[in-house]
Amino acid sequence: MVQAWYMDESAADPRLPHRAQPDRPVGLEQLRTLGVLYWKLDADKYENDPELEKIRKERNYSWMDIITICKEKLPNYEEKIKMFFEEHLHLDEEIRYILEGSGYFDVRDKEDKWIRISMEKGDMITLPAGIYHRFTLDEKVRVCCAVLCRGRLPDTRAVTERASGACGQGALAGRIRISLLFLVDSATALIHRL
Repeated sequence: MVQAWYMDESAADPRLPHRAQPDRPVGLEQLRTLGVLYWKLDADKYENDPELEKIRKERNYSWMDIITICKEKLPNYEEKIKMFFEEHLHLDEEIRYILEGSGYFDVRDKEDKWIRISMEKGDMITLPAGIYHRFTLDEKVRVCCAVLCRGRLPDTRAVTERASGACGQGALAGRIRISLLFLVDSATALIHRL
């Protein structure tokens, strides 16, 4: 079963667990209130798993690709790892299914606090459109995952000003601008579907 917890404020190596002290675990119900969905599947049979096929059909996840994140397999590894760990949001759901290895998804709660979700083999997660999040490997520094989405892989990613070094009112203004961008892009996409 997935584990999640509130993070400490340390800027140390992001691959460490960063549990708040005292420990503040987060359950699946609290994740659901943020729109985060979770499934535990049999990663060894992902190619022919009826449970995965059922989820894909119900949620219209028609596109899937496999990526491996490790120094040996990912071109521009250091650059990509930094990019994955920048706080950002997407205009579509983000779906990841861990086939091997492990890593962390961090999501912001409604009070703007980080929750760390530990992902390992067999864990599948859906982050809702518009949730601020980031990803990092853990100390095992390797993960292979299925990337799923509706249609084709969306290329819409917005990085917050906070991620690029801004703080205080400037970061809040940046998040508001990004939220407005999200609403405008969502409305435009809806109009094009009509």
